[in-house]
Amino acid sequence: QVRLVESGGGLVQPGGSLKLACAASGFALDEYAIGWFRQAPGKEREGVLCISSNSRNTYYGDSVKGRFALSRDNAKNTVYLQMDALNTEDTAVYYCATTQFIVLTPACTVDEYDYWGQGTQVTVSS
Repeated sequence: QVRLVESGGGLVQPGGSLKLACAASGFALDEYAIGWFRQAPGKEREGVLCISSNSRNTYYGDSVKGRFALSRDNAKNTVYLQMDALNTEDTAVYYCATTQFIVLTPACTVDEYDYWGQGTQVTVSS
């Protein structure tokens, strides 16, 4: 059974950093495409950072380029989203997602992914 669990969200001041974790069970995370998404109140869920099944291609949302990065710990079957230089517009619920299908060039759209975590709240505020 595929399961994804996000953690690491919280309250941070503008300019600060957070590192989110997405722990997987039921499959080997390093063999599958992974996407990080976020959804702010009243807005649609948007792709933040998505990596291909072979980890060779990464999509970055325009608003997070140069500030967000993904890393993996295969031993823990976990991926991380490092978020730096946070601003109030980064406030949202953050989700990780994966898919059973091979993704070589991620478009980082919601319909590209089959399995979702429950989300973790990130609030950027002074």
